Amino acid sequence: MGTRSKAGSRRADAAGGKPRRRLLKWSLGSVLGLVLLGMAAFAALYLYVDIPKANAAAMAQANIYKTADGKVIARTGQVNRERVPLSQIPQPVQHAFVAAENKTFYSDSGVDLKGMTRALYNTVSGHGKQGGSTITQQYVKNFYLNQNQTVSRKLKELFISLKVDREMSKDQILEGYLNTVFFGRRAYGIQAAAQAYYGVDVSKLTVAQGAYLATLVQAPGEYDMATATPEGKRLATQRWNYVLDNMVQMHWLDPAQRARTAFAQPHAPKGTPGLTGQTGYFVELANKQLTSSGAVDADELAAGGWTITLTIDPAKQKDLEQAVKTELTDQLDPAQRKADADVQAGAVSVDPRNGQVVALYGGAGYPKQWISNATRTDYQVASTFKPLVLAAALENGASTQDGRRITADTVYDGTNRRPVQGTPTPFAPPNEDQVSYGPITVQKAMDQSVNSVFAQMAVDVGLNKVADTAVKLGMPADTAGLRDGPAIALGTMGASPLQMAGIYATFDDHGRKVTPSIVKSAVRGGTPVQLKNPVGDQAVSRSTADTLTSVLTGVVNSGTGTSAHQDSQVAGKTGTSDNNKSAWFTGYTPNLVTSVGLFAQDAKNGSQSTLRGLAGGGRVNGGGLPAQIWGSYTRAALEGTDAQQFDLQTDQGAALQPDTPVGSAPPATSSAPPSTPPSAPASHAASAPPVPGSGSSDAPSHGNHGGGSHQPGGGPGGTGGHTQAPPPVQPTVPPPPTGNAQQPPGDGGQGQG
Repeated sequence: MGTRSKAGSRRADAAGGKPRRRLLKWSLGSVLGLVLLGMAAFAALYLYVDIPKANAAAMAQANIYKTADGKVIARTGQVNRERVPLSQIPQPVQHAFVAAENKTFYSDSGVDLKGMTRALYNTVSGHGKQGGSTITQQYVKNFYLNQNQTVSRKLKELFISLKVDREMSKDQILEGYLNTVFFGRRAYGIQAAAQAYYGVDVSKLTVAQGAYLATLVQAPGEYDMATATPEGKRLATQRWNYVLDNMVQMHWLDPAQRARTAFAQPHAPKGTPGLTGQTGYFVELANKQLTSSGAVDADELAAGGWTITLTIDPAKQKDLEQAVKTELTDQLDPAQRKADADVQAGAVSVDPRNGQVVALYGGAGYPKQWISNATRTDYQVASTFKPLVLAAALENGASTQDGRRITADTVYDGTNRRPVQGTPTPFAPPNEDQVSYGPITVQKAMDQSVNSVFAQMAVDVGLNKVADTAVKLGMPADTAGLRDGPAIALGTMGASPLQMAGIYATFDDHGRKVTPSIVKSAVRGGTPVQLKNPVGDQAVSRSTADTLTSVLTGVVNSGTGTSAHQDSQVAGKTGTSDNNKSAWFTGYTPNLVTSVGLFAQDAKNGSQSTLRGLAGGGRVNGGGLPAQIWGSYTRAALEGTDAQQFDLQTDQGAALQPDTPVGSAPPATSSAPPSTPPSAPASHAASAPPVPGSGSSDAPSHGNHGGGSHQPGGGPGGTGGHTQAPPPVQPTVPPPPTGNAQQPPGDGGQGQG
């Protein structure tokens, strides 16, 4: 019985095992069939896809640039490329590119299947564009195909790369790659890049220079050390080190030589060939904004075929250029006065309602000057930063050291060189011309640009909150010096007229963040690209922005910016940096914002110098030539339009209150007197550490074709706890120093006035 049961069980098991074996065989057969089918398809595609002729895009088309009225102002399309044989390229430079882009180049099959799979997945799934390419694939893309990130193009790239790797030597592929890759500055190929960045023939490139050019391939616009942001420079240097370290790893560079290799700083760019005057600045800014915003890839833009319409209004552009000529350049005699030879002017005018750049002045123009003064960020903004300090105070509901809410009417101690309270960093800044104002309202302190008041206010608000507010308003987060202590209140950081115009346009547009754009549209093949709206979300509240506007009308009505007065209501701020290296006026009417900067740059060596003596005068103040240029331009630009008044939702500031006569006491939020008697002389802070700076004034001076006098802030109040208010006082000016008196250092990098 047991034997029969076991036999039956074996028959049952055998019967049940047959379906499983059949399923296993079917599965294996299916997998094998799919593999064979895939191999057959791969082979068929390999045979089907031939190596094509060089693509037309390799001979880049022209890009066309138009002003807002549709007039063509520039055509760029002559590709800067000169082919050279590989034998002329130093071998260490060749190795630098292989180390940067494709360490397995000499041994691989020409493709990176893992990278290709990842790139295909990202393209199909919409996760963005990604290369995943070997040097062979990059060469194929540049020379035979196009820059489109599509599945079909990537598949073609795969098969053509495999064929190219079989039919061409590695040296031939590397030569083709180095002659077609894009380096920025309109340079295609390594010979053009060697000239554009170092002014040498490719055969003269050093290892350090070659490593930098290899670095550029990843991000030409972002890694150009002449124009990169601080973060871009950091990343470029990091990748440069990565390239050299890879060369050591691959035994192409001796470790001792690596240790001795210093970064090779590239030359300043020479600009786009064929462009003259201000047009060159327009085109360079348009290209940068298109690529940095992600609207257009740098290689796609360089390939050409684009019609780019700019926001420039030809009439306003003519007005701006004429204002600079009439108020500045016609007054210069470079042969007789050094300051006249050194002065650089930059200006940007923006429509705050849509963020469009309607006029721009970058300097003498191509080909006389390649660097645009409208976008340079290497000069201090000085007191044009003070409104940002007040904006931070209003936005954060900040209070003084003794607990009083900061408003336009809050009274501060305007004593010259008054030590700032509440900070571990000793700081006692001089006021313009060493004037002591005593008790003074925030409104009057803004009108007269009183340094001691805003240095204290920045600490009262919190320095990080001031910096954070500046970033919200449009100052780049990586701005050098933005978080360098209480001196930031005086504008010790650098910024461009373009950036400052955007910040003040944000005030004008009731707090909505304005990022000025010079590009109205970009179209290729009839298809426009999607551009970001220059007007964004609320950066600060309308109440904060409108209060700032109200306060800044006082600067123009009765403060340091009277030269900018117009029929329309005007708000603005002057700025004069330490040692008179720069002078600014940034201001606005309800529908036009313009920032004007004058910068002193030694005509011979390019270092920062001084504006003092410009046009035969003395000190150059923000309320002088910059405000006069601003006023002349704005008057012409708004000619024929009705006078406009600001639509403000605020209960503070000069726009809502009549000007207070000199010597009278305006209302204040506190009756407490200052901790220092208002009649204290300028030597009040003698025990404090000396503070660099010349204390230059923003008010118009003799050298700027204008006159001006210091007016007291007047008014009771301060930081003490007394209830009896002191009488209003005139500002106290110290007597001329004796021969043994200690003078403020001439240059401490500290913004003034």
